[in-house]
Amino acid sequence: MDKETQRRTRGGRRRQREGDASQPKPQRAVNYRQLKNPFPTMDVFSADEIANMHDTALRTLEELGIKVLLPEARRVFAAGGARVDESTEMVYIGRDMVEAAIGTAPKSIKCRAGARDRDFTLELGSLVFQAGAGAPNATDRERGRRPGSARDYVEYLKLTHHFDVFQMISPQVEPQDIETHLRHYFTTEAQFTHSDKFPFVFARGTPQVMDCFEMTRDFRGLSDAEFQASPHCYTIINTNSPRTLDIPMAQGLIDFARHGQMSIVTPFTLMGAMAPITVAGAITLSHAEALSAITLTQLVNPGAPICYGTFTSNVDMKSGAPAFGTPSHFQASLAAGQLARHIGLPWRSAAGSAANTNDVQAANENQFGLWGCLMSGATVIIHAAGWLEGGLSVSYEKLVTDAEVLNMVAELCAGNRAGPDEIGFGNAISEVDPSGHFFATSQTMERYNTAFYEPVVHDYANFGTWTERGAKDANTRATDVWKAILAEDARPAIDGDRLAQLKAHIAKRTAEGGAPPES
Repeated sequence: MDKETQRRTRGGRRRQREGDASQPKPQRAVNYRQLKNPFPTMDVFSADEIANMHDTALRTLEELGIKVLLPEARRVFAAGGARVDESTEMVYIGRDMVEAAIGTAPKSIKCRAGARDRDFTLELGSLVFQAGAGAPNATDRERGRRPGSARDYVEYLKLTHHFDVFQMISPQVEPQDIETHLRHYFTTEAQFTHSDKFPFVFARGTPQVMDCFEMTRDFRGLSDAEFQASPHCYTIINTNSPRTLDIPMAQGLIDFARHGQMSIVTPFTLMGAMAPITVAGAITLSHAEALSAITLTQLVNPGAPICYGTFTSNVDMKSGAPAFGTPSHFQASLAAGQLARHIGLPWRSAAGSAANTNDVQAANENQFGLWGCLMSGATVIIHAAGWLEGGLSVSYEKLVTDAEVLNMVAELCAGNRAGPDEIGFGNAISEVDPSGHFFATSQTMERYNTAFYEPVVHDYANFGTWTERGAKDANTRATDVWKAILAEDARPAIDGDRLAQLKAHIAKRTAEGGAPPES
């Protein structure tokens, strides 16, 4: 191709691009829903050290035991061969029982969401994100920090539904203006009407759990057998470190296992407070507690879906306050990942921040914690966005700015290609003269609308343009983003008959007095 032909061709391409400006813009085809972790795992301890930590956890359960406050759980352990001291409520679990439970716990869990294209599989190597969760307070720049309400719950749910990079519905923010004996009806209906992602159920006693199972089964149009065949919802189980399993958590493990629904077992250990001050000691204790809970589920129902988990960081030794996104937090995630791979189970880790507002500290802590999870091979990363104050509040602006980072990680999960068309000898390199530019090459013309990630809140304009637009910082832009999402109010399609049945069920159960949480 001579230079004049090249010039005319390039000019034609430019005119073609200008002429096509009014046409629908091509959409980038990137899957944020079923992700695979593209990063090699990183170890903090040697294989021998990890094996010793696992062995020490087994020794802890055998010799020191775990305090189990629920009588039914103690009976299950006893029937499975554990030594139980009823006078102290201590359960001593043999390593053979634990190893048998690890053997029956599924290595791959197919989670069934409200829509089939939102289903995902939990196994080592897969990657699922969840927004910050379980906070008693909500905050944003316009309305400030406040106790969580029904409005906040629904708004936060709409925001997390909007971003495909969140594959699971998190425990959200507590709607404290809804009475506790009715709160599970509100949260269940809200999840079903505002999202079709994998839903969450609090393990707050058998009556509430059974209510939620029944509502989920019927709203999804499932038989009892179909509901129990696959997990259609999940819960998060926290042990009470050190070495205690309380009544609601133990009951939740039993209820979810018995009905084939998924529990994510998460000892919440803080180094120097409720766990040894060392990473190795804290993770060993966490591992022992997680193994005891896994064993309980498999004694109840061998093969019950169970996700290994840990959430271990350190405290600030000057104040005793929890700290997140620290080097010790990062190392603890790496160690937990090694132990998860040692037993072969999908597992949950967490990011998060102790900052009080969505500032540089908050971003630094969340991203450092996030990278600890990514490099440790975590299957589920909880509190990946929006979490402040060590979990005391969720921030609308932080949810948006953190989602931006998660979107970028999701882009990396898709990998890249290096075929002839991507290398571009014939459609890019050979079309440009020395000292020329690639704006108008065939390759650029074909890809300019879809080649690069388009930011949600980041602003790539130069200083002059940014100033002309009002000199808005990222926090201010994030406010604009979440307000636009709420104004759009996009919802999944809903079966009207099933929604009517759900509302009728809630009305009937409410009239009967609801279901108070058990403690």
